[in-house]
Amino acid sequence: MSVYLERIKSPSDLKLLNYEELKRLACEVREELIYRVSKNGGHLASNLGVVELSIAIHYVFNSPSDKIIWDVGHQSYTHKLLTGRYDRFSTLRRFKGISGFPRRQESEHDPFGTGHSSTSISAAVGIIEGRDKNKDKFKVVAVIGDGAMTAGLAFEGLNNAGELKKDLIVILNDNEMSISHNVGAISSYLNRILIGERFQKFKKDTKAFLEGIPKLGDKAAKIAQKTEEV
Repeated sequence: MSVYLERIKSPSDLKLLNYEELKRLACEVREELIYRVSKNGGHLASNLGVVELSIAIHYVFNSPSDKIIWDVGHQSYTHKLLTGRYDRFSTLRRFKGISGFPRRQESEHDPFGTGHSSTSISAAVGIIEGRDKNKDKFKVVAVIGDGAMTAGLAFEGLNNAGELKKDLIVILNDNEMSISHNVGAISSYLNRILIGERFQKFKKDTKAFLEGIPKLGDKAAKIAQKTEEV
């Protein structure tokens, strides 16, 4: 039985929950994912792997004002549950039901219609260009995995974003998996970064900084740790 999930009508409702309640919410999301995918079909592993990440993103940012673009759209089930679609989740991948991918016509929380991999950064750059021309102030977040990062389109997007020097946030979900284990120079480089001395020191310093924030420090540090474990 859902205690917290059915109360989430929009991402703003997440901000009313404490850390323990957010943990319980994550469990309820996983239970719903397993049940629904067993009935309707769909992508299970990729969605189970981003539950805490999805909760953390929607806890920190303010969708739909901020634009969150999911690379590999079939990992967006938790995103859908947290953005007012729980009541319709039983129709996932059904005729006239909600899509298994982000769909602009379905929700204002889906700013880009994502299919498969490596399009998020380029899409984010385009949205940023439109934002700046309109003098808007919202954040743009591209969520991409280490597998999708090996595609040429992702590199083109990064190259363009770096040249434009725009306010773009790229979240790398490095779970060391795509359809199969990742191979190649980029995958090896990311692994070296994760075990490198500088990165470990950065994590330690960041944790100390977050814990030092009055009132919010412990919660922020715990959320960051859970996000890292995804």
